[in-house]
Amino acid sequence: MFLGIDLGTSEVKLLLLDSAGHIVGTAGSALTLSSPESLWSEQEPANWWTATQDAVAKLRAAHPMAFAAIHGIGLSGQMHGAVLLDEADAVLRPAILWNDGRSHAECEELTAAAPRLHDIAGNLAMPGFTAPKLLWVKKHEPDIFERVKSVLLPKDWLRLQLTGDKVSDPSDAAGTLWLDVARRDWSDELLASCDLTRAQMPRLVEASEPSGVLKPELAKAWGLAPEVIVAGGAGDNAASAIGIGATQPGDGFISLGTSGVLFVVNDRYRPNPASAVHAFCHALPQRWHQMSVMLSAASCLRWFCTLVGADEATLLAELASFSPNDSAVNAPIFLPYLAGERTPHNDPFAPGVFHGLKAQTTRAHCTYAVLEGVTFGLADGLDALRAAGTQVHQLSLVGGGSRSHFWAQLIADAVKVDIVLHTGSEAGGALGAARLGWLACGGAIDAVCTRPPVAALFSPDPQRHARLAPRLARFRDLYQRLRGA
Repeated sequence: MFLGIDLGTSEVKLLLLDSAGHIVGTAGSALTLSSPESLWSEQEPANWWTATQDAVAKLRAAHPMAFAAIHGIGLSGQMHGAVLLDEADAVLRPAILWNDGRSHAECEELTAAAPRLHDIAGNLAMPGFTAPKLLWVKKHEPDIFERVKSVLLPKDWLRLQLTGDKVSDPSDAAGTLWLDVARRDWSDELLASCDLTRAQMPRLVEASEPSGVLKPELAKAWGLAPEVIVAGGAGDNAASAIGIGATQPGDGFISLGTSGVLFVVNDRYRPNPASAVHAFCHALPQRWHQMSVMLSAASCLRWFCTLVGADEATLLAELASFSPNDSAVNAPIFLPYLAGERTPHNDPFAPGVFHGLKAQTTRAHCTYAVLEGVTFGLADGLDALRAAGTQVHQLSLVGGGSRSHFWAQLIADAVKVDIVLHTGSEAGGALGAARLGWLACGGAIDAVCTRPPVAALFSPDPQRHARLAPRLARFRDLYQRLRGA
């Protein structure tokens, strides 16, 4: 048995996988965000560990015999977060997360201080990345910066609790702006630009390699045998790719989670920072990937549910008989930039907007506009990838948003690409993490990283695409008109 632990933004998810590749069970425990000031997004690492322990208890109670047979654990986690530790490995302040926008000024400072940043790291300096966060701490919390002995990414802090070891992997480390992405190793040059050294960074292993073993006292408390291997693990998107079998060049997927991600596998390092496209290491050796990221995706729908006091299922049910012609006439345009935006705008100040409300506008129109706005953001990301030379003809859909067939068809129509749903696609990074645990225990890539069965296929409809085209043009024009306002 193999356990996948996915440390997300809104939930810690656990998945139990058997040696035939079947999902035995899942469990989760919710997390909350803290935003003490505008543009800030933080979490207490201690809450990640509490949630993990809670989810372990649930999974163990539901599947006691299978859980006891675990001999490999894989990790997946939200990328870019800065967990700062002192000499005694105590957390110095709340973790600054991937969707935190406070360090926009430090991005400019980093770009000036590291002239080769784009060549080495393959990415623009954006507030979401880890390096600008440390420059912000250095400037605004110098007493804390002086005490920083180690900097860990979220999943790697969780690994520290599991194994006692400080280790990361290239796929996650690539999102720090301190990694030489082509060489898959820390860059002393980029670290020095932040007054840091590799001594403050975790050791690197490939995502599919062993990183350590579960602490004996923890293995005993969880009812597991000694010497349970913990894999290097991966950033959430690279782990999701492993979960749906996206391992070969040209394989790709869309993730509709808190953020929206469009991910395509490459056989070499292909940076294109000018289009705000990310070039990262994949979770397998000698594999890289390009990625576009929008900071708010399925989280836009959760936000709207809270706003109108209705659950997601109710709102989506209201779209069952929704007319595309009606949407073109009465639905507003929605800009999904509730936390700013990355690809293609790199604009932490981009606002969320409903534009074009009328007396005839209903709640269903606004729900439709939210789904459409996120879809149009994905279309912008795909255009950026295409401009970087990436071609795709089919994309898998994963994450919580993949439960909506209406949304899947809307995406297919907007981007003119076949969208595929796989059985268990909502498992996302947790399945990939479990598979990485399997690989670390000696599993073969071809046997482990198979594509799950196809549950549904959504092909683009030319007429619906034509109806969406003028609304996409209005969507893009609205952002440009509001930029900097």
